[in-house]
Amino acid sequence: MSEVGVLIGPTASGKSALAVAVAHAVGGVEIVSMDSMAVYRGMDIGTATPTTDERAGVPHHLLDVVDPWCDHTVADHQAMVNDVLESIAARGHRALLVGGTGLYVRAVVDRLTIPARYPEVRAELEADPDTEGLHRRLSALDPLAASRMEPGNRRRVVRALEVTIGSGVPFSAHGPGLGEHAPLAWPIVGLDVERPLLDRRIAARYEAQMAAGFLDEVRALVALPQPLSQTARQALGYRELLGHVEHGLPLDVAVADAVTRTRRFARRQQRWFRRDPRIEWMSVGETGSAPLVPGVVGALGW
Repeated sequence: MSEVGVLIGPTASGKSALAVAVAHAVGGVEIVSMDSMAVYRGMDIGTATPTTDERAGVPHHLLDVVDPWCDHTVADHQAMVNDVLESIAARGHRALLVGGTGLYVRAVVDRLTIPARYPEVRAELEADPDTEGLHRRLSALDPLAASRMEPGNRRRVVRALEVTIGSGVPFSAHGPGLGEHAPLAWPIVGLDVERPLLDRRIAARYEAQMAAGFLDEVRALVALPQPLSQTARQALGYRELLGHVEHGLPLDVAVADAVTRTRRFARRQQRWFRRDPRIEWMSVGETGSAPLVPGVVGALGW
């Protein structure tokens, strides 16, 4: 029986609520966030970070732990998760890793070796606003790495170029590669949501987030004494609402853009996770993920 389980799925698939329900059904379970943006303080509404009430007394880790003007890397998260898992094990509890940031999940479950950082190279790359041009540059230096990412995914393109240029070794040559799927120490359960349903859920969530004060949250971030990190600024919904607050983009346009980008992101998440044959999939229907609790508990071996 594994003392660690993993629950993954695209944004708005109902992971957070299902994780809490599983924790209550099993008992002695603590939840560890694998979300690259929920780590930031002051970015709760837009990241759908579970509220205190929604956590329902279940311990949650790695939410609101990093200032939004700081960068938070895969290696940072990997190290933090490993520390949290040690503390949970020391308490004799089980850990449920929950999130949709695929690379963060792979870094932990497959114990990936994360390439070093090269700040000077990165600063030079960040000064170039042409993301697709950077992707073409990556294609010339490391065609395999370039083929594995969307040309407009600036964060991944810049990181791959940073490592390739800084180390002198192609980014794709570091480690066994994400195409390798070694036997797992921990079971992974994935939530499968049909695209039309997921699209509706994403739109409905933005409507609820705006009603809950998402715009005020973004204004508060802009008012902080230090500017947001490039990573935080790119978060889904935040980038678009920052366009409204800082540059006068009409609010309805900003929200519509956020919905569109989030839907595209959800499709990329689905493609990413579908490449991993080790995931046990469960379908989420119109009634939500709550009916899946017994099946998830069984799949995790708990």
